[in-house]
Amino acid sequence: MKDLVNFIAQELVDDPQSVSVKEIRRGNQIKLELQVSKSDMGRVIGKGGKIANAIRILLRVSGEKTGKKATLDVVEP
Repeated sequence: MKDLVNFIAQELVDDPQSVSVKEIRRGNQIKLELQVSKSDMGRVIGKGGKIANAIRILLRVSGEKTGKKATLDVVEP
């Protein structure tokens, strides 16, 4: 799941080197923290949060296949 978020974010931003994804596991829950450069925040979040929510939906589906609950937080640099 970490690789999925990393791939999607790198394809969306202008500076793929600034993308970092941190994974925090607690039992069957996985929390992913996505960090990009300040200038690319809008590209990852999208208008009204639509892109970030679409990534969360993909994570939820991916997590259900493996029996885990995945969440995504976009953190400021």
